[in-house]
Amino acid sequence: MFERVKEIIEEQLNLEGVEITEETRFKEDLEADSLDLFELVMAFEEEYGVEIPSEDLEQITTVGSVIKYMQDKGVNE
Repeated sequence: MFERVKEIIEEQLNLEGVEITEETRFKEDLEADSLDLFELVMAFEEEYGVEIPSEDLEQITTVGSVIKYMQDKGVNE
């Protein structure tokens, strides 16, 4: 799942050659603003068929937290 999540992040944030790990933080490390984060959430929802309510967004701050969130919702890729 990590590789696909990483691909989505690279596509959505127009990143190339940036090292992304599970510890990578969206705001601090990738300089994603609120619009970037909104677009990322939309892409994750579309890719994995999971709705991410706005109240859950606070806990999604790193790449690893996205993966954990998806797994907690029953997504197994």
